Amino acid sequence: MLTALSIRNVVLIEALDLDFGSGLGVLTGETGAGKSILLDSLGLALGARADSGLVRNGESQASVTATFDTPRADHRAIDLLTENGIDIDPGEPLIVRRIVKADGGSRAFVNDQACSAALLRDLGSALVEIHGQHDDRGLLNPRGHRALLDAYGRCDTAAVSAAHHAWRAAADRLAESRASVETAARDRDYLTHAVDELTRFAPEPGEEATLAEERATMQKGARLSDDLSAVTECFTGSDGGLAQLRQAARRLDRIVGEYEPLAEVLAALDRAVIEASEAEDRLGEAAEALSFDPARLDAIETRLFDLRGLARKHQVQPDDLAALRDEMAAKLAAIEGGEEHLAALEFDVKAEAATYRQAAQSLSAERQMAAGKLDAAVAAELAPLKLDAARFRTVVAPQDEGQWGPHGMDRVEFEISTNPGAPFAPLVKIASGGELSRFILALKVALAEQGGADTLIFDEIDRGVGGAVASAIGDRLARLSQTNQILVVTHSPQVAARGAGHMLIAKSSDGTVTRTGVHALSDGERREEIARMLSGAEITAEARAQAERLLEKL
Repeated sequence: MLTALSIRNVVLIEALDLDFGSGLGVLTGETGAGKSILLDSLGLALGARADSGLVRNGESQASVTATFDTPRADHRAIDLLTENGIDIDPGEPLIVRRIVKADGGSRAFVNDQACSAALLRDLGSALVEIHGQHDDRGLLNPRGHRALLDAYGRCDTAAVSAAHHAWRAAADRLAESRASVETAARDRDYLTHAVDELTRFAPEPGEEATLAEERATMQKGARLSDDLSAVTECFTGSDGGLAQLRQAARRLDRIVGEYEPLAEVLAALDRAVIEASEAEDRLGEAAEALSFDPARLDAIETRLFDLRGLARKHQVQPDDLAALRDEMAAKLAAIEGGEEHLAALEFDVKAEAATYRQAAQSLSAERQMAAGKLDAAVAAELAPLKLDAARFRTVVAPQDEGQWGPHGMDRVEFEISTNPGAPFAPLVKIASGGELSRFILALKVALAEQGGADTLIFDEIDRGVGGAVASAIGDRLARLSQTNQILVVTHSPQVAARGAGHMLIAKSSDGTVTRTGVHALSDGERREEIARMLSGAEITAEARAQAERLLEKL
């Protein structure tokens, strides 16, 4: 609900601070007093196009601030703020502000956080509906008619939305699988050759490192083979160094008893034999590890070359060749079993589509019933509003399959015919501003609490009517104000008398400067204003008595 409006330096308004309450609030004043300026100011705060012509003459900038009660947690305004990274604390009012500079620049704020004019416009449409002479938003926008009808008829759209999601998911799976099979089929010959080649070669993860290490060892053995052979010859054979040491040790052992000092020599010689034996063993082990087999080395190098060549061919690492073979084999298997798999997916898509159609057709039937009830409800409101020659209908028409969605298969639009025999046309095509506003009022009354902004503003909805019609308009505005905040700019005393609050818009001048002001009327002032609206420039006793009677009817 709009609770306050603060205007600075907008055209004839120098400084104005207004407070608003719930229910029906009326704004009256003589023609030219500045009612349009007030609405233009509010529109500016709600995201309307910034016009430097709104800046009061001689001022550098104009500003308008609108304050709203904290929106409900499930309000669309909260969703918009969240989507745009603007936080609002629970219990904190929502304050929107717009600044327009005389040079044409403008800035927008939500709770003192800078935002775009586009966000302010979206936020404004969620908070306030302004129905004026040339308004093309709110109920006049066909994009919102389907949701309004669904809310009015309490149509169950959840089943359709879920069915559509399941259908699209099944269709996506089919398309993905079909594309995969088609791609694989185009590469059948290549895949067959590649899988056969890789299967025959049988690469294994880690094989490249194993082969490279073995090759390096054998190449090292080839380089060291001559030296190892020479060293081995020094140890082996009857004339080898180890045999000579052992022979010396045996001879010394036979004579050591005859000369005691030779015992130390024998011990040293025994140690030398042991060390030499160990050296011979280690030499044998090294020779075996570095054994050089030209045939084996050639085989290793050939395998390593082929392994790396296959990896380059398929643009993968050698260790990934085995996984690539398995992947290609799976693609080949998919080709073989692809038709059967696709047939199963196609069956799923058809089944989900049938479920969606059934749910959407049920929703269409619900909408048709709701449309009939809404048409009757609106029709009942037309005659009292002097629109008895007009006809209203809710069009629920099937859309092409390409336009089906989670909302169902229908296009919904409100249409009217203003004269007998005239064709039906969209609401926005109505030429008369007064008729348009009354149609909007009839629709709003019929729809009651079924969606839309919490605050509704009607600009001169009673233009061109009076008497019983004006009373009917006032009655319906009062009924709407039981569930919404209603503000109405009016020239009708019958409408003004129904207000819970009354503000007078007046223009004053000191001879050099002209200003527009707004004054909240007391009960006595309110009676005088309604009497003025009844009688004109000179307020008569009869006009005051009639004003009193109008107010007493509340």
